[in-house]
Parts: sequence; C-alpha cells; structure tokens
Amino acid sequence: MFVLKIFMEPFYFKSFEKVIGIACDVPGLYYSIMCLSKYDKAAVEYHLKQGHIADWLNYLGEHELSQLIRKTNSVEDVIKILETYLQKYGTKKIKEKRLRRQHVMP
Repeated sequence: MFVLKIFMEPFYFKSFEKVIGIACDVPGLYYSIMCLSKYDKAAVEYHLKQGHIADWLNYLGEHELSQLIRKTNSVEDVIKILETYLQKYGTKKIKEKRLRRQHVMP
C-alpha cells in the first residue's frame, strides 16, 4: 500500500505582481492577514473584494469558512472570523481534516 498525497496550492497575496505573503492553510492565512493588515491592508482588501480568499478556502474544502468570509470585505471582520474559527476547531483539528483528504490507495 502507498499513500498518494495531494498537495493543495498555497494562497499567494500579491501586490502589483509581487508576492507579499503566502498561506498554506487556515492558520497561515490568519497570520498572513494579521501581518499584511499592518503593512499592505489594501492588498488584503483587494483579494477579499475579488473573492480570491473565499475561492481558495473553498478549494481547500473549508466551505463553511469560505461562505463566512465571502460575506465581508472588511479585513478586521475577516480576522475576527478566522480567530473564531481557529478557536472553535484549533490548528490540530484543521490539520486532521487536511490529512483525511489525502488519498490512500492499495
């Protein structure tokens, strides 16, 4: 038996074609948004308004979180949503959810 790991694409925060932040999972998204909200809030707002972050979360299988974030364009609201989500599920549960998505093939 072997394990075929499916690696999900990270989210790249860009500003004028320059990568200014990367998130590989929900905790990483939270930390990237926290950091960028201090240095380039406009870039985070752009990705929120365009639906890029919600689309990426949906791609990761985080459908509930995607819908919550799709409803707002406020960086502060998104930070609160992510904090609540991380408190509810914790980073360990999120990682377990991700591991369950890996395919095991005989």
